[in-house]
Amino acid sequence: MFKNFTKEFVKVKKGKIFCRVSGNGTPLLLLHGYPQTHVMWHKVAPLLAKKFKIIIADLRGYGQSFYMNGDKNHANYSKREMAKDMVQLMKKLGHDKFLLAGHDRGARVAHRLARDFRKHVIAMSILDICPTLDMYNATNKEFATGYFHWFFLIQPKPLPENFINKDPKSWLINCLKKWSGNFNFRGIDKHYIKYFKTNKSIHATCEDYRAGATIDLRHDKQDLTKKLNIPIQVLWGKQGRIGKQFKPLNVWQKYSNKKIVGKGLNCGHFLAEEKPIETAKELSKFLLKYSN
Repeated sequence: MFKNFTKEFVKVKKGKIFCRVSGNGTPLLLLHGYPQTHVMWHKVAPLLAKKFKIIIADLRGYGQSFYMNGDKNHANYSKREMAKDMVQLMKKLGHDKFLLAGHDRGARVAHRLARDFRKHVIAMSILDICPTLDMYNATNKEFATGYFHWFFLIQPKPLPENFINKDPKSWLINCLKKWSGNFNFRGIDKHYIKYFKTNKSIHATCEDYRAGATIDLRHDKQDLTKKLNIPIQVLWGKQGRIGKQFKPLNVWQKYSNKKIVGKGLNCGHFLAEEKPIETAKELSKFLLKYSN
């Protein structure tokens, strides 16, 4: 994996971010989701590196990047703080403006980054989410059943941490299989388990979700009247919960003055691994329009 990619630990204000870098052209930052790491892009990143300078990073609290203890207000894992890490990372790598793509939790970080640091984002691709506020507002039996982990992980510590710590491998495998429709991750799941099974990782990822249900919602509500004015692409899995319960283009259009573009792919939640060629093709087709 990641042939011709360099590995770097880059010091940002709060700690060190792990990333891999390859390619030439306009910089494109790729952000991963839960319960994964930057490795989720292992099939897509080499394809994109033919046309862009690719930076794939582990978010704080995930993989080989730094970890912090949760705080009373869950601010340490707010998407605002996580977005700051990524802006600082890109500046340290010499990129004041860049393209941005995020999946799952990484897409929520990307959404906040585009709001708080608009001048740095050229264009953005969002993979398999709708905005957090809309998803909580749409909660019903169907949503709560499909996204039960949202409501479990936000419980006060150490309840979810203790449950997951009993058998982190089973929890992670269940997430991967359930959300993908039993996709075969062909050994990559071993990498995810290695970095997920630690106490600090389990706590950090619970804090990510606790932030999503508290401080992130407050930030999102404060920005409700502010439209995003950057080009945005939305991709989703037709077989996943987003594709079945929401109309992603319509939902995201409420947030932007520009026309939202995108489509559903014939897969579950993990587009970059289930449909890597199609995902790379759609990302390239959109982002190349805004490449230097």
